[in-house]
Amino acid sequence: MRRPFVFILATLCSAPLAVLPAAAHARERLAHPNPAGGTTARHVDAGIGPHGTTFAHGRRSVSDGTGQISSTRAGVFRGAEGASAAHASRLTREADGALTRDSRFAARSARGSLDSQGSVSRAADGTLYGDRSTTAQGSAGGSYAGSTHYDQDSVSHSSAATRDDGTRYTGTTAYSRGEGVSHSGGCSDPSGKPVACR
Repeated sequence: MRRPFVFILATLCSAPLAVLPAAAHARERLAHPNPAGGTTARHVDAGIGPHGTTFAHGRRSVSDGTGQISSTRAGVFRGAEGASAAHASRLTREADGALTRDSRFAARSARGSLDSQGSVSRAADGTLYGDRSTTAQGSAGGSYAGSTHYDQDSVSHSSAATRDDGTRYTGTTAYSRGEGVSHSGGCSDPSGKPVACR
């Protein structure tokens, strides 16, 4: 993401949270014409639960007179026991129909963490390209890392996963128009010696 969660959330969500009492819910919607000949709109929703949970999410959209639109979304959640999650995304559409979307999601708890981010782009002629990467870490030592890349003619996914006992799997699966599906992968023990996957 080009903009960190904190910056986006401060822009979209800070005002309602500042005025909420111990347990409450606030919502705000605003829209007005802008100097570019379009509309600027904002929607913010935030709350604090009776057990200490908090959430906030919002969206800001800006358009102009040529058909260009930019929209930013973000949100956070925090549980009473310390678990938390956050997401953010930005969508831009040009006047010629070209589109770009970037997004990210992250979560943390006593059991581990997860982080996923990606982007997709569509050119004015319809050409498509996208990618996404995801990592996860368990509190007992297990982990996962994966990435996916695709366009209008192919898609590939690579992943590496480690169990709590150190056993590791790595593999890649790919599909290409006209060539079909291919896959390769294998497992190894904590020392790196190949073993049968199970």
